[in-house]
Amino acid sequence: MVRTLCVAILLGSIPVLLCAKVNPKIEQAVKGSFKAVDSIVPKRLILTRSQAEKIQYHAKARLETKLYRYYRFLSGEEVVGYGVLIARKVRTKKATVLYAFDPKGELRFAEIMAFGEPPEYIPNETWMGQFRSRDSDAPLQMGKDIPTISGATLSARSISDGARIARAILFDAVVR
Repeated sequence: MVRTLCVAILLGSIPVLLCAKVNPKIEQAVKGSFKAVDSIVPKRLILTRSQAEKIQYHAKARLETKLYRYYRFLSGEEVVGYGVLIARKVRTKKATVLYAFDPKGELRFAEIMAFGEPPEYIPNETWMGQFRSRDSDAPLQMGKDIPTISGATLSARSISDGARIARAILFDAVVR
């Protein structure tokens, strides 16, 4: 079941109702780590060429697209966190991961939302736990502060690259 979030805004003097859908899997992951969240606001981001170049430079990873979905986690009117959804090809199919950050840029968690490859290539909970409570300046690079996974190296690389891309998107395009 997908929930719909609707917000009424004024566009000049005309009231407009904007609606967006929030996947319940995302809502469950976020509310499990951000206790004060009472709403999740989905946003769409289309990167300019200069933003994409800047993000690739800071992330030290290649972007596969310039279109991203991100979320603002709200407690009342206060932003208590952000989520960036990254879909990257692992071998032949995509894996979609939600990376959640606090307002200071600390990576709170990474949660696999969809994984198209065979199940034996999915990183286990212990390995994914390395993305919990990581400082905003942590390298998040496989082989440095993130160990590789025997038999799932491409998955591990895709997820760790995605973490750096999500962080760069957050700092370079979302909260500037």
